[in-house]
Amino acid sequence: MPVDVVGEFTATVAEEQREFCCHGCLSVCQTIYAAGLQSFYNKTPEGEKLAPPPEMPAELTTYDLDDVQAEYLDTSRSHRTIHLLVEGIHCAACVWLIEHALSKQTGVIQADVNLTAKRLQLRWDNAQVKLSQLLQKLAEIGYSAVPFDPETAEGALAKRHRGLLYRMAFAGFAMMNMMWISIALYSGADEGAFRSWFHWIGLLIATPTLLYSGYPFIRNGLIGLRRRYLTMDLPIAIGATSTYIYSCYVTLTQSASGHVYFDTVVNFLFVILVGRYLEAISKRQALSATRRLLELQPKFATLVEGEHSRVVPIRSVQIGDLLLVKPGEKVPVDGVIEQGQSAVDESMLTGESLPIAKHDGERVVAGSINGEGAFRVRAEKVLRNTALAKIVTLMDDAQASKAPIQTTADKIVPWFVLATLTLASLTFIYWSQFDFETALLAATSVLVVTCPCAFGLATPMSVAVATGIGANRGVLIKQGEALEQLSQVTHFVFDKTGTLTEGRLQVASIQCFGDMTEATLLQLAASVEQYSEHGIATAICEAAKTKSLRPLSISNFQSTPGKGVMSSVEQDTVYVGTLAWLHSLGIKLPTQYQPMLNQLETDGISCVLIAVNGRIEGMLGLVDSLRSDATETVQQLLNAGVKVTVLSGDKKAVVNAVTACLGDVTRQAEVLPKDKSDVIRALQQSGDIVAMVGDGINDSPALIQADVGIAMASGTDVSVESADVVLSHQMLSKVAEARLLAARTLRTIRQNIVLSISYNVIMVPLAMMALVSPLVAAITMPLSSLLVIANAARIGRHFKQQVN
Repeated sequence: MPVDVVGEFTATVAEEQREFCCHGCLSVCQTIYAAGLQSFYNKTPEGEKLAPPPEMPAELTTYDLDDVQAEYLDTSRSHRTIHLLVEGIHCAACVWLIEHALSKQTGVIQADVNLTAKRLQLRWDNAQVKLSQLLQKLAEIGYSAVPFDPETAEGALAKRHRGLLYRMAFAGFAMMNMMWISIALYSGADEGAFRSWFHWIGLLIATPTLLYSGYPFIRNGLIGLRRRYLTMDLPIAIGATSTYIYSCYVTLTQSASGHVYFDTVVNFLFVILVGRYLEAISKRQALSATRRLLELQPKFATLVEGEHSRVVPIRSVQIGDLLLVKPGEKVPVDGVIEQGQSAVDESMLTGESLPIAKHDGERVVAGSINGEGAFRVRAEKVLRNTALAKIVTLMDDAQASKAPIQTTADKIVPWFVLATLTLASLTFIYWSQFDFETALLAATSVLVVTCPCAFGLATPMSVAVATGIGANRGVLIKQGEALEQLSQVTHFVFDKTGTLTEGRLQVASIQCFGDMTEATLLQLAASVEQYSEHGIATAICEAAKTKSLRPLSISNFQSTPGKGVMSSVEQDTVYVGTLAWLHSLGIKLPTQYQPMLNQLETDGISCVLIAVNGRIEGMLGLVDSLRSDATETVQQLLNAGVKVTVLSGDKKAVVNAVTACLGDVTRQAEVLPKDKSDVIRALQQSGDIVAMVGDGINDSPALIQADVGIAMASGTDVSVESADVVLSHQMLSKVAEARLLAARTLRTIRQNIVLSISYNVIMVPLAMMALVSPLVAAITMPLSSLLVIANAARIGRHFKQQVN
C-alpha cells in the first residue's frame, strides 16, 4: 500500500531501506523478521494487486514473541503465567494426563487444569523452555491449546459445542434408522431368508457412526496408549469397537448362532454424546457468573481526537487516550472524568444498588454503566489492568486452583481407568465360560458404566460455582484452598483502622502548646506526612488541603511503621508520631498537657504529636467511626462460636472506646505492624485456624501468615495481593457471608464425592452381574455427572437462603 509521508518512518529490513506508514507497522515488521517469519509478507505473486492479508498461519513459534504474549500476560519476568484454552478436555483423566505430562517438562513450574472451563493455568520459566514447546507437547498427547481470550474462548466454545452437536445429531439419525432394523430382527427376521440383508444394512449404518460420532473416543484412546497414558475415552472406545468387531464377524461369517449388536454401538454412542452435550450446557449455565462479568467489558470505545471522535476496538485504546462515554453505554476503561457529569451504575463491581453521581476529577471503572449524562474520561488502566479484568482474573485463578480435598481426588482418578479395564476383563473371563455374547455385553457395560467424570467434577465444579456466586456478591476468592480453610476457621482477627472502622480519619482538634499557630502546625504536619500511605497521613493532608495550606518541600524523609515519620522542613527537623515514639527519641511532653492527652484518648480520639527541633509544639486529634455493619458482623461470628480479636496500633484507651459496642471480643492495642504476624502465629500455635481481615500495607505480613487472609479492596495493592479473599463491595458483612459460602461449598463437595462413589459402588457390580445393558450403562454414566453439576448449582440457592 502507498505511504502518505515518505521519510517519516523508515528502517533497514532484510538489508533494504523500507518505508512505513506508522511506528506500529515498523515495529511489527522488525519483530516478524527477527523471528524468522517473513513469509508472512509473501501474500501474492509479483505484479498482482495486494489483497487483504490472509489468516495467520498457526505457527506455534509466534507465541514465543514477547509482543504477542504481552496481550495475555506480564512479560517483564522470566517466570510467567498464562491461561490456555484447551480443546479436548472432558473428564478428570484428561486433567491428570495434561498436568502430569507438562509437570515433567523442564522449566514448568506449575500446571493446573480447570475441568469446568476447559482451561489450563500454566506457570513456566521462559528462560528454560519456550511456550511453543509446551504447546507442542500438548499437541503430542492429543490436546490443542491457544492463549485464553474472552472472544476467542466464546468462539472456540461455540465451535466445540457445534461439533459435538453435529456428531450427536448424526448418531441420533443413525439410531432412528437402526431402530427399524432392530425391530425387524427382534420380530423374527433374524431367522428368515433376509437375516443377512438386515445385518449388512446395520453394518452400513453403524460403520460411519462409529468412525464419525465415535471418532473423538477412538482418537483420544489411541493417543493415550501411544503416550502410555490411560484416558477415560479408552474404555468407551474398547467397548464400542469390540462390540462392532464382533457384530462384523457375525455378519461376514453368516454365523447361525451369533447375533449382531450394531444397534447397541449406535445407541450408546448417541446417549454418551447426548450426556456430554448436556454436561457442557449445564457447566456453562453453572458458570454464568463468570460469563456475565466478561460481558461487562465493552468491545469498542469512542476515541476523542481533537474536535472529532471515532469508534475503535477496545484493544487499540492506550493509557492517556481521551474517550467519550455516551448515555447508556458501558465505561470501557478505568480512568478519570475530565469533562461532563452523569450518574454511573457500579452495582456489579461495588455492590452499591443506586447509581453514583460522577463529576470532573472523579474516577470511573470499566464495566460500570453510564446513566443519562455524557462525559469524557482519560484512560488510566486498560484491558487486563482494569478492576473488572482483575476480578475476572481472580475468578479464573480460583477456578484453576485446587483445594486439598481435590488433590486427594486427583490422586485416585488415574486408577479409575486401570480398575475399569481390570474389572471389565474379569467380567469377560467369567461370563465367557457360559456365553460369549453375554460376556461381551457385560464387559462392555462395565467399560461404559465406570467413569471418574463425576468424581473428578465433584470439587472443581463446586469451587467454580462458589467463586462465581462470591464474585457477584463482592467476595472474590483467589484460591480454591481458601474455601476449604475458610470453612474451618475458628478465630477471626480484625485490623481496626480501615477495616472495622471506616478508615476515613478526620482531624477533629488541633492543640498548640507554644507560640505556633494552628495553621502553621497543620502545615508542618502535612508537609512531613505527604509521602506516607498511612490513613493518619491522608487525614492530615486532607485537613491541610481543606484550609488551602500547601505542603512545604521536605528532605531526609524517614518513616518508622506504627510509630511516626520525620523529615527536614527548611532548616527545621520535624517529627510527627506517637508519644511513646517521641519519648524513645528523648523528646518529652510537658506534664501540664498529659491530662488533655489522656482525656482525648479516653473519648476514642487518636492523638498525633508534632515536635520541631526536639520540642513538642502541639498535637492533632483524629477520629474514626466503626463501619455501619461492623457490630452485626462481629455478633454473627460470635454467635457461630467463632472467636474474634481486634488488633490496633492505637492506645488501649482509644481501642476500647471505639470497639466498646462490639461485645465480648479480645482487644490488643499498641501492636506494631511487624508484630501483627507474631500475634497470628501465636494464635495458630494455640490450635486456632486463623483468618486475618485487613486493608493496609502494614497488614500484608499478617495476611500471609494467617491460614486465610481477607483484604478489603479499598486497601493497598500489596495487601490485596497478599490476601486469599478480597472483599470488593467494601462491606464488612461480606466476611460472614464468605464464611457461610465456604461452609456451604465444602458441604456440597463432600455430597458430590459421596454421590459419585455411590454411583460406582451400585452400578459397577450390577454391570458385572450382566444386569445392566450397554445402553443403560451409557444412559446412567452421564447422568452421574449431571447429578454432580446440578448439586453444585444448588450452592447459590442454599447460600442465598442462609444470607437472607
